[in-house]
Amino acid sequence: MKNPIRFMVHVPVPWVFVLTYLLGAALQSLRPWTISPAAARASVITGGVLFAVGAVIAGWGLMIFHKARTTTVPGESSVKLVTWGPYRFTRNPMYVGLSLAYLGEAALLRQIWPVLLLPVTLAYLNLTVIAVEEAKLQEVFHDQYERYRLRVRRWV
Repeated sequence: MKNPIRFMVHVPVPWVFVLTYLLGAALQSLRPWTISPAAARASVITGGVLFAVGAVIAGWGLMIFHKARTTTVPGESSVKLVTWGPYRFTRNPMYVGLSLAYLGEAALLRQIWPVLLLPVTLAYLNLTVIAVEEAKLQEVFHDQYERYRLRVRRWV
């Protein structure tokens, strides 16, 4: 029998965010949860900023991986340990960026349910995807990865 955790990491992480968001949007349609008009105005500005910052961070992290010619697929062996750019501040800038963009989208659309579901996605990332990624990085880069892991936080 195949390891169910290995199977789960075959779903690309951006799709995990999209699918979670779509579930939240469906719940928002079924059980609307609204915010006050004053909060709605602030929500649009905040949402735009969060979405833009998140997209830039995630895109920057992805661009660096492409320039380094290493994989973005969890569980695959990386050819280079990326520790520059946003990776100086967080070991997972793509996930940080996707999380911020997700929150920004929810704020722009004034949807509460997707925000309430985001912790499920973050738990999945922490317990499944990142665990697989970190084990593979440790296997490939040994002490170099351990030093990086001790110096840079997982999230922020």
